Amino acid sequence: MKNLQIFCVIGSLFVLTACRKRLDSFLFNNDNSIIEYKLDSYGGELALDIPIDYLVPNNDIHLFEYQIEDEGEDLNISAIFVGDLNKISSDTVILYCHGNKDHMDHYWPRQKLLSHLGEQGRFGVLMFDYPGYGLSEGEPTEQNMYESTNGAMKWLKNNGLSDDRLVIYGYSLGSAPATKSVGDQSFVLSPSKLILEAPFASSSVMVQDASILNMPASYFVNTKIENAEQIKKCEVPFYWLHGINDDFLSIESHGRTVYKNHSESWKQKNEVPGANHSDVPTFMGLEVYSDSILSFITK
Repeated sequence: MKNLQIFCVIGSLFVLTACRKRLDSFLFNNDNSIIEYKLDSYGGELALDIPIDYLVPNNDIHLFEYQIEDEGEDLNISAIFVGDLNKISSDTVILYCHGNKDHMDHYWPRQKLLSHLGEQGRFGVLMFDYPGYGLSEGEPTEQNMYESTNGAMKWLKNNGLSDDRLVIYGYSLGSAPATKSVGDQSFVLSPSKLILEAPFASSSVMVQDASILNMPASYFVNTKIENAEQIKKCEVPFYWLHGINDDFLSIESHGRTVYKNHSESWKQKNEVPGANHSDVPTFMGLEVYSDSILSFITK
Protein backbone atom coordinates (compact mmCIF):
# COMPACT_ATOMS: atom_id res chain seq x y z
CA MET A 1 0.00 0.00 0.00
CA LYS A 2 2.81 2.38 0.90
CA ASN A 3 4.55 1.68 -2.43
CA LEU A 4 1.30 2.41 -4.25
CA GLN A 5 1.00 5.77 -2.49
CA ILE A 6 4.58 6.67 -3.43
CA PHE A 7 3.90 5.63 -7.02
CA CYS A 8 0.80 7.83 -7.14
CA VAL A 9 2.67 10.85 -5.78
CA ILE A 10 5.52 10.34 -8.27
CA GLY A 11 3.01 9.92 -11.05
CA SER A 12 1.22 13.11 -10.05
CA LEU A 13 4.49 15.00 -9.96
CA PHE A 14 5.32 13.73 -13.45
CA VAL A 15 1.96 14.80 -14.81
CA LEU A 16 2.22 18.24 -13.24
CA THR A 17 5.78 18.72 -14.45
CA ALA A 18 4.70 17.73 -17.95
CA CYS A 19 1.89 20.25 -17.68
CA ARG A 20 4.15 23.06 -16.54
CA LYS A 21 3.80 24.87 -19.85
CA ARG A 22 0.03 24.58 -19.61
CA LEU A 23 0.06 26.06 -16.11
CA ASP A 24 2.38 28.83 -17.28
CA SER A 25 -0.12 29.56 -20.03
CA PHE A 26 -2.50 30.72 -17.31
CA LEU A 27 -0.24 33.76 -17.33
CA PHE A 28 1.19 34.07 -20.86
CA ASN A 29 -0.82 32.58 -23.72
CA ASN A 30 0.64 34.84 -26.39
CA ASP A 31 0.49 34.74 -30.18
CA ASN A 32 3.31 36.41 -32.11
CA SER A 33 2.62 34.79 -35.48
CA ILE A 34 1.00 37.83 -37.09
CA ILE A 35 2.72 40.18 -39.55
CA GLU A 36 0.32 43.10 -39.09
CA TYR A 37 -2.63 44.17 -36.98
CA LYS A 38 -5.97 43.75 -38.73
CA LEU A 39 -8.26 45.48 -36.21
CA ASP A 40 -11.77 45.55 -37.74
CA SER A 41 -10.66 43.09 -40.43
CA TYR A 42 -9.35 40.54 -37.94
CA GLY A 43 -10.90 37.13 -38.51
CA GLY A 44 -9.73 35.38 -35.35
CA GLU A 45 -11.37 34.94 -31.96
CA LEU A 46 -12.39 38.18 -30.27
CA ALA A 47 -12.42 38.98 -26.56
CA LEU A 48 -15.85 40.58 -26.90
CA ASP A 49 -18.63 40.77 -29.47
CA ILE A 50 -19.91 44.29 -30.01
CA PRO A 51 -22.27 45.70 -32.67
CA ILE A 52 -20.79 47.02 -35.88
CA ASP A 53 -21.95 50.55 -35.06
CA TYR A 54 -19.19 50.93 -32.44
CA LEU A 55 -16.99 52.47 -35.08
CA VAL A 56 -13.77 54.43 -34.64
CA PRO A 57 -12.84 56.95 -37.36
CA ASN A 58 -9.59 56.09 -39.11
CA ASN A 59 -8.05 59.42 -38.12
CA ASP A 60 -8.55 58.49 -34.46
CA ILE A 61 -6.59 55.22 -34.77
CA HIS A 62 -2.85 55.57 -34.20
CA LEU A 63 -0.60 52.50 -34.38
CA PHE A 64 2.95 53.12 -33.21
CA GLU A 65 5.91 51.62 -31.36
CA TYR A 66 7.92 52.65 -28.33
CA GLN A 67 11.06 51.12 -26.85
CA ILE A 68 11.75 49.50 -23.50
CA GLU A 69 14.88 47.95 -22.09
CA ASP A 70 14.67 44.32 -21.02
CA GLU A 71 17.76 42.84 -19.37
CA GLY A 72 20.03 45.13 -21.39
CA GLU A 73 18.20 44.58 -24.68
CA ASP A 74 16.07 47.20 -26.43
CA LEU A 75 12.64 45.90 -27.42
CA ASN A 76 10.09 47.55 -29.70
CA ILE A 77 6.61 47.46 -28.17
CA SER A 78 3.52 47.83 -30.37
CA ALA A 79 0.66 50.04 -29.25
CA ILE A 80 -2.61 51.56 -30.43
CA PHE A 81 -3.92 54.92 -29.28
CA VAL A 82 -7.53 55.72 -30.06
CA GLY A 83 -8.44 59.37 -29.86
CA ASP A 84 -7.12 62.83 -30.66
CA LEU A 85 -3.37 63.00 -30.03
CA ASN A 86 -3.63 66.74 -29.45
CA LYS A 87 -6.00 66.23 -26.51
CA ILE A 88 -3.67 64.00 -24.47
CA SER A 89 -2.31 67.11 -22.79
CA SER A 90 -5.74 68.21 -21.62
CA ASP A 91 -8.15 65.24 -21.44
CA THR A 92 -8.45 62.02 -19.46
CA VAL A 93 -6.82 58.91 -20.95
CA ILE A 94 -7.60 55.27 -20.17
CA LEU A 95 -4.57 52.97 -20.25
CA TYR A 96 -5.92 49.49 -20.99
CA CYS A 97 -3.80 46.48 -19.94
CA HIS A 98 -5.20 43.46 -21.76
CA GLY A 99 -5.43 39.79 -20.78
CA ASN A 100 -3.14 36.82 -21.37
CA LYS A 101 -4.41 35.70 -24.81
CA ASP A 102 -3.23 36.35 -28.34
CA HIS A 103 -2.58 40.06 -29.06
CA MET A 104 -4.24 43.44 -29.54
CA ASP A 105 -6.48 42.33 -32.43
CA HIS A 106 -8.19 39.98 -29.98
CA TYR A 107 -8.92 42.89 -27.61
CA TRP A 108 -9.67 45.55 -30.22
CA PRO A 109 -13.47 45.45 -29.56
CA ARG A 110 -12.81 46.24 -25.90
CA GLN A 111 -10.69 49.24 -26.82
CA LYS A 112 -13.39 50.45 -29.19
CA LEU A 113 -16.04 50.05 -26.50
CA LEU A 114 -14.01 52.14 -24.04
CA SER A 115 -13.50 54.80 -26.70
CA HIS A 116 -17.30 55.20 -26.85
CA LEU A 117 -17.79 56.03 -23.16
CA GLY A 118 -20.26 58.89 -23.08
CA GLU A 119 -19.65 59.64 -26.74
CA GLN A 120 -17.04 58.43 -29.19
CA GLY A 121 -13.75 60.18 -28.64
CA ARG A 122 -14.52 61.65 -25.21
CA PHE A 123 -11.54 59.81 -23.70
CA GLY A 124 -8.34 58.67 -25.31
CA VAL A 125 -7.66 54.95 -24.91
CA LEU A 126 -4.18 53.46 -25.13
CA MET A 127 -3.60 49.70 -25.49
CA PHE A 128 -0.30 47.91 -26.04
CA ASP A 129 1.01 44.38 -26.51
CA TYR A 130 3.30 42.88 -23.90
CA PRO A 131 6.67 41.55 -25.16
CA GLY A 132 6.11 38.42 -27.25
CA TYR A 133 2.51 39.37 -28.04
CA GLY A 134 1.54 40.39 -31.55
CA LEU A 135 4.31 42.48 -33.07
CA SER A 136 5.98 43.37 -29.76
CA GLU A 137 9.51 41.99 -29.58
CA GLY A 138 10.91 39.65 -26.96
CA GLU A 139 9.49 36.91 -24.77
CA PRO A 140 6.92 37.67 -22.07
CA THR A 141 8.06 37.83 -18.46
CA GLU A 142 6.59 39.40 -15.36
CA GLN A 143 9.21 42.15 -15.30
CA ASN A 144 9.01 43.16 -18.95
CA MET A 145 5.22 43.22 -18.66
CA TYR A 146 5.73 45.96 -16.06
CA GLU A 147 8.38 47.65 -18.21
CA SER A 148 6.05 47.78 -21.22
CA THR A 149 3.32 49.31 -19.03
CA ASN A 150 5.75 51.92 -17.77
CA GLY A 151 6.87 52.53 -21.37
CA ALA A 152 3.27 53.26 -22.33
CA MET A 153 3.08 55.74 -19.47
CA LYS A 154 6.31 57.40 -20.63
CA TRP A 155 4.78 57.86 -24.08
CA LEU A 156 1.66 59.40 -22.56
CA LYS A 157 3.70 61.65 -20.29
CA ASN A 158 5.82 62.81 -23.23
CA ASN A 159 2.57 63.74 -24.94
CA GLY A 160 1.45 65.86 -22.00
CA LEU A 161 -0.54 63.51 -19.74
CA SER A 162 -0.45 64.09 -15.98
CA ASP A 163 -1.22 61.74 -13.06
CA ASP A 164 -4.64 63.23 -12.33
CA ARG A 165 -5.91 62.48 -15.84
CA LEU A 166 -4.71 58.88 -16.09
CA VAL A 167 -7.12 56.01 -15.42
CA ILE A 168 -5.65 52.51 -15.63
CA TYR A 169 -7.81 49.49 -16.49
CA GLY A 170 -6.50 45.96 -16.00
CA TYR A 171 -8.36 42.96 -17.37
CA SER A 172 -7.39 39.46 -16.17
CA LEU A 173 -3.58 39.24 -16.60
CA GLY A 174 -3.58 43.02 -17.05
CA SER A 175 -4.66 43.38 -13.43
CA ALA A 176 -1.01 42.71 -12.46
CA PRO A 177 0.64 45.69 -14.22
CA ALA A 178 -2.38 47.89 -13.47
CA THR A 179 -2.25 47.20 -9.73
CA LYS A 180 1.54 47.37 -9.69
CA SER A 181 1.55 50.79 -11.36
CA VAL A 182 -0.80 52.26 -8.75
CA GLY A 183 0.95 50.87 -5.70
CA ASP A 184 4.57 51.11 -6.88
CA GLN A 185 6.37 54.44 -7.06
CA SER A 186 8.79 53.26 -9.78
CA PHE A 187 6.38 54.09 -12.63
CA VAL A 188 6.67 57.47 -14.36
CA LEU A 189 2.98 58.24 -13.83
CA SER A 190 0.74 57.42 -10.91
CA PRO A 191 -2.81 56.66 -12.10
CA SER A 192 -5.57 58.56 -10.34
CA LYS A 193 -8.09 55.71 -10.59
CA LEU A 194 -7.92 51.92 -10.90
CA ILE A 195 -10.34 49.58 -12.68
CA LEU A 196 -9.85 45.83 -12.45
CA GLU A 197 -11.99 43.33 -14.33
CA ALA A 198 -11.63 39.65 -13.39
CA PRO A 199 -8.36 40.18 -11.50
CA PHE A 200 -6.37 37.33 -10.01
CA ALA A 201 -5.21 37.32 -6.39
CA SER A 202 -1.76 35.82 -7.00
CA SER A 203 0.14 33.39 -9.16
CA SER A 204 0.12 31.01 -6.17
CA VAL A 205 -3.66 30.92 -6.03
CA MET A 206 -3.81 30.37 -9.79
CA VAL A 207 -1.61 27.31 -9.50
CA GLN A 208 -3.53 25.97 -6.52
CA ASP A 209 -6.76 26.37 -8.47
CA ALA A 210 -5.26 24.52 -11.43
CA SER A 211 -3.33 21.70 -9.74
CA ILE A 212 -4.23 18.62 -7.75
CA LEU A 213 -1.36 19.01 -5.27
CA ASN A 214 -0.81 21.92 -2.90
CA MET A 215 2.74 22.78 -3.96
CA PRO A 216 4.61 26.11 -4.17
CA ALA A 217 3.69 28.16 -7.22
CA SER A 218 7.39 28.65 -7.97
CA TYR A 219 7.56 24.93 -8.86
CA PHE A 220 5.31 25.58 -11.84
CA VAL A 221 5.69 29.25 -12.74
CA ASN A 222 8.48 31.79 -12.43
CA THR A 223 6.23 34.76 -11.72
CA LYS A 224 5.50 35.85 -8.17
CA ILE A 225 2.60 38.21 -8.80
CA GLU A 226 0.74 39.17 -5.63
CA ASN A 227 -2.16 41.41 -6.61
CA ALA A 228 -4.00 40.78 -3.34
CA GLU A 229 -1.03 42.19 -1.43
CA GLN A 230 -0.20 44.93 -3.94
CA ILE A 231 -3.76 46.30 -3.79
CA LYS A 232 -3.17 47.18 -0.13
CA LYS A 233 -0.76 49.89 -1.33
CA CYS A 234 -3.29 51.40 -3.73
CA GLU A 235 -4.72 54.60 -2.28
CA VAL A 236 -6.81 55.67 -5.26
CA PRO A 237 -10.50 55.06 -6.08
CA PHE A 238 -11.03 51.46 -7.18
CA TYR A 239 -13.72 49.80 -9.30
CA TRP A 240 -13.84 45.99 -9.43
CA LEU A 241 -15.93 43.94 -11.89
CA HIS A 242 -16.10 40.14 -11.96
CA GLY A 243 -18.37 37.46 -13.42
CA ILE A 244 -19.95 35.33 -10.73
CA ASN A 245 -19.65 32.27 -13.03
CA ASP A 246 -15.98 32.89 -13.88
CA ASP A 247 -14.46 29.41 -14.26
CA PHE A 248 -10.97 30.68 -15.11
CA LEU A 249 -10.38 33.03 -12.17
CA SER A 250 -12.81 32.19 -9.40
CA ILE A 251 -14.62 35.22 -8.04
CA GLU A 252 -14.29 33.85 -4.51
CA SER A 253 -10.58 33.00 -4.38
CA HIS A 254 -9.43 35.83 -6.65
CA GLY A 255 -11.73 38.82 -7.18
CA ARG A 256 -13.30 39.08 -3.75
CA THR A 257 -9.93 38.69 -2.09
CA VAL A 258 -8.49 41.56 -4.12
CA TYR A 259 -11.53 43.77 -3.47
CA LYS A 260 -11.52 43.07 0.27
CA ASN A 261 -7.84 44.00 0.57
CA HIS A 262 -8.34 47.49 -0.88
CA SER A 263 -8.95 49.65 2.16
CA GLU A 264 -7.98 53.17 1.05
CA SER A 265 -10.14 55.89 -0.50
CA TRP A 266 -13.50 54.86 -1.97
CA LYS A 267 -14.28 51.76 -3.98
CA GLN A 268 -17.18 50.13 -5.76
CA LYS A 269 -17.88 46.68 -7.15
CA ASN A 270 -20.04 44.85 -9.64
CA GLU A 271 -20.41 41.10 -9.26
CA VAL A 272 -22.14 40.15 -12.50
CA PRO A 273 -24.64 37.23 -12.43
CA GLY A 274 -24.24 34.72 -15.25
CA ALA A 275 -21.00 36.22 -16.53
CA ASN A 276 -17.93 34.07 -17.08
CA HIS A 277 -14.36 35.32 -17.49
CA SER A 278 -14.60 37.31 -20.73
CA ASP A 279 -18.22 38.40 -21.03
CA VAL A 280 -18.84 40.77 -18.13
CA PRO A 281 -19.78 43.68 -20.47
CA THR A 282 -22.19 41.43 -22.38
CA PHE A 283 -24.03 40.20 -19.30
CA MET A 284 -24.17 43.69 -17.82
CA GLY A 285 -25.36 45.04 -21.15
CA LEU A 286 -22.96 47.17 -23.15
CA GLU A 287 -24.71 50.43 -22.31
CA VAL A 288 -24.97 49.62 -18.60
CA TYR A 289 -21.32 48.56 -18.55
CA SER A 290 -20.23 51.73 -20.35
CA ASP A 291 -22.33 53.95 -18.10
CA SER A 292 -20.85 52.34 -14.98
CA ILE A 293 -17.27 52.90 -16.20
CA LEU A 294 -18.10 56.46 -17.22
CA SER A 295 -19.73 57.17 -13.84
CA PHE A 296 -16.67 55.86 -12.00
CA ILE A 297 -14.23 57.90 -14.07
CA THR A 298 -16.18 61.14 -13.77
CA LYS A 299 -17.28 60.78 -10.13
